[in-house]
Amino acid sequence: MAKLRSCLATLGKPKEGERKAMDQQAAFEKFRETAAEVLQVDASRVTPEARFAEDLDADSLDLVELVMALEEAFDISVDESELDGVETVQQAFDLVASKL
Repeated sequence: MAKLRSCLATLGKPKEGERKAMDQQAAFEKFRETAAEVLQVDASRVTPEARFAEDLDADSLDLVELVMALEEAFDISVDESELDGVETVQQAFDLVASKL
């Protein structure tokens, strides 16, 4: 009976790897919504391979505003030196995700 209860208790609960994938997916969706709002673009344009300047028409002021909005949305802090070389949405999301 205890074994059955144990099995039933785990039904519907995601395994660790599944939970992490869902967390990453939810985090990316939050990232996408924040970026779309700040950069005033359709969320469908905020894809992992999208480049901020070339694909999303973001200038340096837009990017400063985006970093501030992401820091607030995710309750993180991003040092300016960490932004060197970040050109794509995926690179920026990886930086944010590393702080979660």
